Amino acid sequence: MTRHHTRVMNIAQPPSQCFALVTETYPPQINGVSNTLGKLCQGLLGRNHQIQLIRPALPGEKPGSKQSGNLLERCVRGLPIPGYPGLQWGLPAQRKLKRLWNRQRPDAVYLATEGPLGWSALRLARRMKIPVISGFHTNFQQYSNHFHLGLLHEPAMRYLRWFHNQTLLTLVASTTQQRELNRMGVQNLMLLGRGVDCDHFHPTHRSETLRKQWGASNQDTVLLHVGRLSPEKNPELLAESWAKLKSAHNNANSKLRMVVVGDGPSASELRKRMPEAIFTGALTGSALASAYASADIFVFPSLTETFGNVVTEAMASGLAVCAFDTAAAHQHIQDRYSGSLAPLSHDQLFIDNLRWLIEDTEGRRSIRLHARHRACQLDWQAIVLRFERSLLQAALHKSVPVQAIPSK
Repeated sequence: MTRHHTRVMNIAQPPSQCFALVTETYPPQINGVSNTLGKLCQGLLGRNHQIQLIRPALPGEKPGSKQSGNLLERCVRGLPIPGYPGLQWGLPAQRKLKRLWNRQRPDAVYLATEGPLGWSALRLARRMKIPVISGFHTNFQQYSNHFHLGLLHEPAMRYLRWFHNQTLLTLVASTTQQRELNRMGVQNLMLLGRGVDCDHFHPTHRSETLRKQWGASNQDTVLLHVGRLSPEKNPELLAESWAKLKSAHNNANSKLRMVVVGDGPSASELRKRMPEAIFTGALTGSALASAYASADIFVFPSLTETFGNVVTEAMASGLAVCAFDTAAAHQHIQDRYSGSLAPLSHDQLFIDNLRWLIEDTEGRRSIRLHARHRACQLDWQAIVLRFERSLLQAALHKSVPVQAIPSK
C-alpha cells in the first residue's frame, strides 16, 4: 500500500472572528469527542480565528484562564462522572462566562456537550443575544438502557430535544444519527462528518516486533478492538465472538489472537472472560497507530456511536472492519467490499461476518485495500471548513430569548 498524502486545499481566508467552544472534554483526554474538538479547535486557529475554549479543569489543574496566541482556555470547576475516571461534568459557570463575554464578546458560540456547563452557556448566550450552534457528540439517550436508568430515558429525550432546538443549528457526525435525531424532533440538523489522519494511521506502521510481543507470527490472524471498555459499547458481544471463534481457527499453521486497546469500567470483567487476550490499556500517538497497523481485523460491536472515529482510523490503517451497519461504518463501509456490516442487533450475523473475514484471506486482502482507499477520502481540512462556515453563518443571525424546558 502506498503512502497517501493529504491534498492541501487553497481556500480563501475569511476575516478573523472570535468563537467560543464549550465542551466537557478535550485533549489530552482520550475519547472521540475530545479528539474531534481538538481537531476542530486547531483547525479554526489555523484559519486565524480567536478561540475561547471553555472546559472543566482537568484533575490536578486549577480553574482559571490561560492564553496562548489566539487561544484562550477558560477552565471551570467540574465534578467527576461516575464510572468514567478522568472525565467530568462542567459545573454551571454563568457568572464567569458573563465576565469573559463582556470583555470579549464572541461572534458565535458552539456547544459540544449538553451538561450543566453547556446549559449555563446556552442560557447566557441567548440572554446576551449571541448566536449559538450545537453539536451532538454522544448518544446519552441510548445509555440509559445500559446503566439501568430506564426511568430517565423520557426526561433525557425531552431535555436533549429542548437543548438542541434552542440553538440555530445542530451539527451531527453521521447520516444515521441525523435520521435518529430527526425522529426525536430535533430541528435544523446538518451533517458535519469526521475526518481521519491517513498519514498518522497508515499500514506502513505495521510492526513485526509488536506482533511478536503479542505472540503472533506472520501466519497468525490478529483481531483488534479499540475503544472505551464500558457497558454502552457492547463488550458482551466482543467476549462472545471471541469465545465462539478462538478454538475453531487455531491449528498447527496459524492461530487466532485478540488484542484489546482501551480501558474503562468493563475492563476487569472482560479480562476474566477473555484470559487469552492481550489487554494494552489506553494507547495514543505512534503506539496506537502501530497497534492498528499490526493487526489484521478490527472488531467493533458498539451500537451507540454517534460516529466512531476508531472505525475510520482502522480503515486508514488498512484493517478489515467487522461492525454493525450504523454511524461511521454505515456511512463509509460497503459490505463485503470495504468491510463487513451486520444489521443492528443481529449478533449472530456479526459473528458470522467475523468468521468469514478470518477464513477468507483473499477476500480480506481486497477489503483492506478498499478500506484504506475509502478512508483516505476523509479529509479533516474539509470538515474544519464546513464547521467554520456554520459558525460564520450563525454569526450573522440575531439570537432570541431562551425558552423553558418542557415538562412533557
